[in-house]
Amino acid sequence: MTMAGRLAGKTALITGAAGGIGQATAELFARQGAHLVLTDACADAAADLAARLGRAGVEALGIGLDVSSPQQWSEVIAQVERRFARLDVLVNIAGIVDWAGVEEADPHTWHRVIAVNQTGTWLGMKTAMPLLRASGNASVINTSSVLGLIGSGGAAAYHASKGAVRLLTKTAAVEYAAQGVRVNSVHPGVIATPMIQEILRQEGDRQPDIVRTPMRRAGRPEEIAPMMLFLASDESSYVTGAEFVVDGGLTAH
Repeated sequence: MTMAGRLAGKTALITGAAGGIGQATAELFARQGAHLVLTDACADAAADLAARLGRAGVEALGIGLDVSSPQQWSEVIAQVERRFARLDVLVNIAGIVDWAGVEEADPHTWHRVIAVNQTGTWLGMKTAMPLLRASGNASVINTSSVLGLIGSGGAAAYHASKGAVRLLTKTAAVEYAAQGVRVNSVHPGVIATPMIQEILRQEGDRQPDIVRTPMRRAGRPEEIAPMMLFLASDESSYVTGAEFVVDGGLTAH
């Protein structure tokens, strides 16, 4: 695996790295020369991915991380500083979904979705920002969703969390624009990841959001990763506070 590329010399931290989009992003970043810190709620999965990429010549560290835990975030960033002494890219991908609507959602599940998707994104930026600012040329990529832009009539907590990520991204972009840190959000549409695999198995192309998608198919994680790469690279040096939709045309209606 080549160590030259669009991210040569950069250290990137990816949350949710063992999931569909996270793994595709990690593999693409590896091919483009990044040093990688791969975190996931499943520590073994993060370690396995890091080991696999390491065998291909990539410098990669795999760590377990509950993104809703301030203490765990502090421990991860301390490891990043010890191992790499820098951080240039933070990709907040870790997320969970609950499909219950407003009345059906229960408080426990609501708070857990908010804790992972919304608070976890904030904690990642808060804890990593000193290292990112020290880079002088850093990029934060927050993963929202098309459901952070439009309603679907369900998944109340997920919508709330992803809408919050969208505006948290914009205010952070304004706050850090003059400090060498760009902050943007990516909004995937229906992507064939483990999170929705059961729904896709049951409904296939009849799944309502796929029917409404002009391309009439689910996207692949490998179709989201290049957007992450663009935002992580210096090619997006004048891009901050923006939202990038990768949804097969779903929000074009």
